Amino acid sequence: MAISQGKSIRSPSGARNVANRGKRKSELGRDPAETRVDEKRLRKIRTRGGNEKLRLAAANKINLTDVKSGKSQITDILGVIENDANPNYVRRNIITKGAVVETPEGNAKVTSRPGQDGVVNGILI
Repeated sequence: MAISQGKSIRSPSGARNVANRGKRKSELGRDPAETRVDEKRLRKIRTRGGNEKLRLAAANKINLTDVKSGKSQITDILGVIENDANPNYVRRNIITKGAVVETPEGNAKVTSRPGQDGVVNGILI
């Protein structure tokens, strides 16, 4: 069954809404990217209008910025320490925006959306 981002079958009170039409191609949803810590792998997705979006399937590098000095560097990702999106993501080493990852320079917070942008950016904390 397709993932839909259309109107819900249920109203806020729990009553069943009677649909006045079916699903539309424009309401199509997709599975989450669930970017893992591994060798870099990209997935191309065809979006509306024939454009392409790059999904980051796996990554082991991060563009790390030190806010105090203003310097940036590319460094390795050793693992995921904390992820507020889902506690199971820490065990599975899945990177999302807001996740705290361990690097040789110290802990870093991910500021980009790897599943949307195709790159992992972060700031040193």
